Amino acid sequence: MARLNTLLALKGTEVWSIGPANSVYQAIEMMALKSIGALTVLSDEGKLIGIISERDYARKVILEGKSSKDTTVSEIMTKNVICVDPTLKVDECMAVMTEKRVRHLPVLHQGELVGMISVGDLVKSIIDEQSTVIDHLERYIKGEVA
Repeated sequence: MARLNTLLALKGTEVWSIGPANSVYQAIEMMALKSIGALTVLSDEGKLIGIISERDYARKVILEGKSSKDTTVSEIMTKNVICVDPTLKVDECMAVMTEKRVRHLPVLHQGELVGMISVGDLVKSIIDEQSTVIDHLERYIKGEVA
C-alpha cells in the first residue's frame, strides 16, 4: 500500500490557504476557483491554526442564517485540526478519515505543512492500486507473465 508522500509526489504539494481574518465569502470563492473542498487556515507566521471546508460553510453559515461576507474564517473554522504524517499508508489515512468523519487532512512533516489529502485522493489511489493488481492477475492467468 502506498504512503502519503508517494501520493503527494504524484498529486503535488501545493496547499491553498487563507487567513483567519478573511471573510467566509473569500474562502468559498477561493475554493470554487481552485476546485477544492477545503482550505488550511494559516497564522500571519505561516503556522497551521485551522481548516475551513464547504461542510463548515453549509453547517455554520447557511444553516445558521449568517452572511458569508460578514462572517470571518476564524468564526467557523475547525480549530482542533487532525493532521497526518507523510509516511502514513493510504489505508491508515483512510481509517483516520473514517473514524474522525473528515474529508480533508493536512499533511505535516516535522511541524511544517507539506500537503493536503482528500478522501477523493485516497479513493483514487486505492482504485489505481487495485487496477494494477487486477491487471497483473489477468496477465498471469493468461500466461503472459512468467
